[in-house]
Amino acid sequence: MKLITYNVNGIRAAFTKDFLGWLKLANPDIICIQESKAGNDQIDIQSLEAAGYNSYWHSAVKKGYSGVGIATKIKPKHIEYGCGIESYDNEGRIIRADFDGFSVISVYVPSASNIERLEFKMKFCNDFLDYIKNLRKEIPNLIISGDFNICHEAIDIHDPVKLKNVSGFLPMEREWMTNFMDECELIDTFRHFHGEPDNYTWWSYRQNSRARNKGWRLDYNFATNTLQDNLKRASILQEAVHSDHCPALVELSI
Repeated sequence: MKLITYNVNGIRAAFTKDFLGWLKLANPDIICIQESKAGNDQIDIQSLEAAGYNSYWHSAVKKGYSGVGIATKIKPKHIEYGCGIESYDNEGRIIRADFDGFSVISVYVPSASNIERLEFKMKFCNDFLDYIKNLRKEIPNLIISGDFNICHEAIDIHDPVKLKNVSGFLPMEREWMTNFMDECELIDTFRHFHGEPDNYTWWSYRQNSRARNKGWRLDYNFATNTLQDNLKRASILQEAVHSDHCPALVELSI
């Protein structure tokens, strides 16, 4: 099974850049989308269906903002929209698809442009950690995919010294991710296979950052440790250019 996570920075804009053609070539069984920035009535669901995907979307109340989705060739048993916390669900941050023997979550962790949003981000992160811990009691096999807006280690960012006080690489954010992985017993599937530097999933539109590979690794496919033996490979698909992010892939034998 091939699974991809992709912050598309606007699903309608991505469609104008041949997202659908790319999707057909990449051919994942499941793709988790973040930052769809569209209501269900604004997404070309029919074209996705024609490509073989049932798609499910959890949009923000605010128009053109946030939003997550899951498109899948495998029919889910159940779709869970949100996590039951109104302030997060109003922003379209979490959607879960349950399959036989495992579940997939698409999550879009808030970014933090100021102190108020940093507080909101950390509250979301702590509540999400609790949500996953409790969910694991019911569903032991989880794949948690999305844009976490956090670089975990120095290897995950192009300039860890200069950027140490910038949100996305703050000590409290990095410490939270360590705790998240430890307490929820999660594997960072990309790092499970790749220990080398200079692998990023987001680049600023400024200063020709992508061409210079001055990036951040913000997008992750986490798998519960119960799925470790099922992991086959992982990669970052930097050739996809529909967004300021690129997709990240994991392949499992399920």
